[in-house]
Amino acid sequence: MKSKIYLTITFLLSVLFVTAQDDVYPAKDYKGQLFITHGTVHVGNGEVIEDATVQVNNGKIVKVGKDISVPQGDAKVFDAKGKQVYPGLILSVTDLGLKEIANGARGSNDYDELGEYNPNIRSIVAYNTDSKIINTLKANGILLASVTPEGGTISGSSSVVQLDAWNWEDAAYKMDGALHLNMPTFITRPNRFAFFGGPQGPQEDPTKQALAKVEEIKSFLSQAKGYAAEGTHETVNLKFEAAKGLFDKKQKLFVHAEQVKQMLVAVDFVKEFGIDVVIVGGSESWQIADLLKANNISVILQSEHSLPNAEDDDVDQPYKTPTMLQKAGVLFALNDDHEESRYRNLMFNAGTAATYGLSKEEALTAITLNAAKILGVDDRTGSLEAGKDANIIVSDGDILDMRTSNVVKAYIQGRDVSLENKQKQLYERYKTKYGLK
Repeated sequence: MKSKIYLTITFLLSVLFVTAQDDVYPAKDYKGQLFITHGTVHVGNGEVIEDATVQVNNGKIVKVGKDISVPQGDAKVFDAKGKQVYPGLILSVTDLGLKEIANGARGSNDYDELGEYNPNIRSIVAYNTDSKIINTLKANGILLASVTPEGGTISGSSSVVQLDAWNWEDAAYKMDGALHLNMPTFITRPNRFAFFGGPQGPQEDPTKQALAKVEEIKSFLSQAKGYAAEGTHETVNLKFEAAKGLFDKKQKLFVHAEQVKQMLVAVDFVKEFGIDVVIVGGSESWQIADLLKANNISVILQSEHSLPNAEDDDVDQPYKTPTMLQKAGVLFALNDDHEESRYRNLMFNAGTAATYGLSKEEALTAITLNAAKILGVDDRTGSLEAGKDANIIVSDGDILDMRTSNVVKAYIQGRDVSLENKQKQLYERYKTKYGLK
């Protein structure tokens, strides 16, 4: 009797678990020809081709342009007449697949590690391909993401993943391409509500603390560079071993910094250690755009839909910063790190930048080809050009405009991926409940 009750309970729990999942499976590989015809093709490099065709063979783009004939036979054809065709969008820095429920379920999160210096921590092995958020992003045109660890001074390495996979091995697009460093802050903004917390004790000088931390970081990088220069090692140092890619240019150092003083230290890293540096955040990067350009430092702007970093900045400064970097010739990408919307508004951040000075195609490039260049995957993706992976989205309207953006088709490496997600399933479910379907 007990065994029957146990089996019944187990069955009911399994049914509840299954029905709670997204009914979405990774697409099977497609070996053959695909033609996306008669669409307005936005190449991603600034070029737009009207009434064009994208020809794909075995997951790779073969040709893009007009007057491409579609052969008779087994080729798949998607008629994009009246629609817009774009490269798949790229999320440049994210905790996607590492953080599911930020403040509610510790077991769903694996984005932080104990300790200050963790270059040997690899985000890719913790990436959860079953995250509910992934399918929501695909439905909005985001097909690739750089999964990034957090915490400490050096958080670890990030990896680029494609968002249609059974496990992290399938998802991996480029592994361990960047190490992430959190720059100490040189300025502590005054707390306007400190009065209500009672008397405050003496505060240490933030600049002094930051400079001490910077010397500590430089010491680590110096030792790591010396370790990398040695041919053989009697004892393997895992932390230094993980940082070797910085010095042979196989990795970039992503410096998370908002303030000018923090970014000036990053410029010193380029000069002193000869490494490639990318600024992540960079809300004040417009103030030193020429210096960043001169030192070949790229920028990933994190929070465009936000207030400015300093109280005396223009209230719309975050909207104008992309245009200022563009005019200075700085390679930059736009990103979305908003916790509540869970990164699905990436393209609308680009749309805002287009409203404040960028052209539509420049804004698109900031979330496609520029992002691919910064992440070191532009030889494979980021634009609709021959030889690259067929990472393609098709929208009924302008992908940068929330009023008309509606992704109707998405391909990752030529695979026709599902746009189904939990939100769509709930929408259809409750339309049925209330007799709207």
